[in-house]
Amino acid sequence: MKLSDVLVRCLVEENVDTVFGYPGAAVLSLYESLRASSIHHVLVRQEQAAVHSASGYARTTGKVGVCMATSGPGATNLVTGIATAYMDSIPMVIFTGQVKSTLIGRDVFQEVDITGCTEPFIKHSYLLQNPKDFPRIVKEAFYIARTGRPGPVLIDIPMDFQDYQIDFNYPKKVEIRGYKPTVKGHVGQIKRAIKLLQHSKKPLICVGGGVILAHAKDEIRELVRKSNIPVVHTLMGTGALDTNSEFNLGMIGSHGYAHANWALKNADTILFVGARIADRAVANVGILDDNASIIHIDVDPAEIGKITAANIPVVGDAKEILNVMNEMVTPLDTVNWTKTILDRKQLKEEIDHETFINPKKVIKILSNLLDDDAIITADVGQNQFWTMRNMEMKGNRQMICSGGFGTMGYSLPACIGACIGNKHKKVVSVFGDGSFQMSFFELGTLIQEQVSPIMILFNNSGLGMVREIQRRTELKEYGVGLPKNPDFAAIVRAYGIKAVTISDPKQVEEALKEAVNSNEPYFFEFIVNDKESTL
Repeated sequence: MKLSDVLVRCLVEENVDTVFGYPGAAVLSLYESLRASSIHHVLVRQEQAAVHSASGYARTTGKVGVCMATSGPGATNLVTGIATAYMDSIPMVIFTGQVKSTLIGRDVFQEVDITGCTEPFIKHSYLLQNPKDFPRIVKEAFYIARTGRPGPVLIDIPMDFQDYQIDFNYPKKVEIRGYKPTVKGHVGQIKRAIKLLQHSKKPLICVGGGVILAHAKDEIRELVRKSNIPVVHTLMGTGALDTNSEFNLGMIGSHGYAHANWALKNADTILFVGARIADRAVANVGILDDNASIIHIDVDPAEIGKITAANIPVVGDAKEILNVMNEMVTPLDTVNWTKTILDRKQLKEEIDHETFINPKKVIKILSNLLDDDAIITADVGQNQFWTMRNMEMKGNRQMICSGGFGTMGYSLPACIGACIGNKHKKVVSVFGDGSFQMSFFELGTLIQEQVSPIMILFNNSGLGMVREIQRRTELKEYGVGLPKNPDFAAIVRAYGIKAVTISDPKQVEEALKEAVNSNEPYFFEFIVNDKESTL
């Protein structure tokens, strides 16, 4: 059997039904085998979008995302997408074509050392050197991608090897020397953590994206309900708890809520679950009280103690550990502590919105119209925080964005991947005028795949987040204006999609209602005041 046919058999064994990619000379044999299979190939318009689409697919289905590209520039176009997936711990397997094995290292046409290029931000990579090893390598790649802390794995396949005849011998088990991810947390450490929480006067739980990746939303909600401990969450932890939960204080960090950050600063015991304690979450290490006791649960031991030392580290899968904690925890009296936090909530005075659209209100209106299983993708910039702070998370709603790497242009291709993986759910993609112009050509993929998301563009004629930072730090505005933006609605209509520009606040609700009730894709451009801030 040809190696390219073996690849398809391996993908079927891994229950892969969709591959996102862009063909080229170095993967033609792989594409010929894909053509003859039942696996659906999604042709994107640029390779970076293949990774972002695979990310959106993986994050909203729980499966491993799969993408493919040719050698040279095809492979290097994947790099930003791979780094984005790595920073957000997205399970993914990427296949790239390579020049003939006999020509590697000779700088021939479209040769690049893609395993070397991606080394700093990939969980693992393989350059295939012996075709007979291929089935084992594919098995290992999927295992590595989905176990422990998930992440992207790359397999680089020389084009001559793709036509080699090999046996299809797919391993049933994986044994990789030195790779044994811890799943069950140490019971002694868990007992210590529970004891510390039970004796705390001002306890706090901080939920990160690891809870969502571990499919542990039910478990964290049970822990909160049983313990009465108030909760804050990071950007990537959005959606782990319902927004309206009496214990949910909201998002922390540089663009979070002041009262949530105050709680983090004043708690005497903090339980971090699946959170990296990254710079944008804690602003700086000093935001945590030096006297606070830290319990840190994470599947990746390298994350524990990276930013701040943990008094009680617990390594393992969040779902497994939370299940054990839920058997041990008893209710705490946190009424006064929670009230003290909530009393610090600040009411912010809004700018006049008689003339301009209020982006926060747009998201709130949309939130009230969507079903509880809707999926929302946000881009990077002001639009991200308008969405994160104002979309009510309830039921099985999912919110995804580029968190760790902050990659502009992520929302639209991720939305397409989410649509393909969730055909019966409403998917919304939010972006700004800057980020939309980094990936709008993927509208071609959207139409080709016949998916029907709602797309929302907030147009403030500039790179709003950078401009906001310049203003806040008393710098001169420079390099951020986009005064010559195109007619976005006209561009979108050229793809055959219904597109409307709205500048009158009175038109917002009816327009969104029409889109939510439709089975067709909709695009809205909302004209926003350039003085509108994220907070």
